Amino acid sequence: MDDRPLVSVILPHLNEPDLLTCLRSLDGQRGDGVPFEIIVVDNGSRELPETAVSLVSEVRLLKQPTPGPGPARNLGASEARAPILAFVDADCVASPNWVATIYRYFDEHPDIDFIGGDIRIRPADASRLTAVEAYENVYSYRARIYVERHGFAATGNMAVRASVFRAVGPFGGIGTMEDTEWGQRATGMGFHIAYVPEARVYTPSCRSFAELARRWDRHVAHEFADIRDKPLGMARWVAKSVAMAASPAAEAIKLMRSDRVDGWRERLLALGCVTRVRLYRARRMLGLALHDDAAGMVDMWNRENR
Repeated sequence: MDDRPLVSVILPHLNEPDLLTCLRSLDGQRGDGVPFEIIVVDNGSRELPETAVSLVSEVRLLKQPTPGPGPARNLGASEARAPILAFVDADCVASPNWVATIYRYFDEHPDIDFIGGDIRIRPADASRLTAVEAYENVYSYRARIYVERHGFAATGNMAVRASVFRAVGPFGGIGTMEDTEWGQRATGMGFHIAYVPEARVYTPSCRSFAELARRWDRHVAHEFADIRDKPLGMARWVAKSVAMAASPAAEAIKLMRSDRVDGWRERLLALGCVTRVRLYRARRMLGLALHDDAAGMVDMWNRENR
């Protein structure tokens, strides 16, 4: 490995069986003309991923005992040697030339401070998606919308100039939606973000609706904690809950136009799943309005995912 990498790839890790697949997708890019380092930061796994790391050359393994992907990424960033930090999740597969695409985009766009790439589902059987996979392919990783409408990039596929990361400060802890908070903090400070679809990664889908629902519990709880104490916060929350329950009716038209699902079968599966998800979210949102147990929902999610 070059003594002066141009990109530092940082992976938070927690009990991830697909880490080696991710590392090999990166290692296969060593010949693309952009020297880079890989830093895996374990976040309290039952067993350190020493075997997976040993099977790929030139990978550093660090340990971050503080829970949460944010603190793990922060440690990796503090140890990184390159002027560009690229974040990817340990269960993702990076597309060919992912590292080189990131580096060259920054090199050609000196006005851009951080970027978000495309995120697609890696289905168990690409020829026959499940309902959850069809739903996730359309709705779960809307990277362009995150960047262009909301001013943040999902940290499963995000890159930033190291100098900008230091200026903005670290990611938040396990009690925050760290990618949303960090990105909006950065754009609020005047830093510029761009969406780069050519920098694509593939991530496994949830295996069941129950797993998908647990993920949404965390999002709902964080949203509620953010809005409840604002002026008219509860009234806005209840109105949003009602709108959420009614929203599936508008999704049929969107699904007919989507290029992220193929054929009637996948579109109908996605419509059925998005209807189920939206009704579940509406029920959980109204439940929080009545009982206000946002902290308990987040704690439960954290316990189940550690």
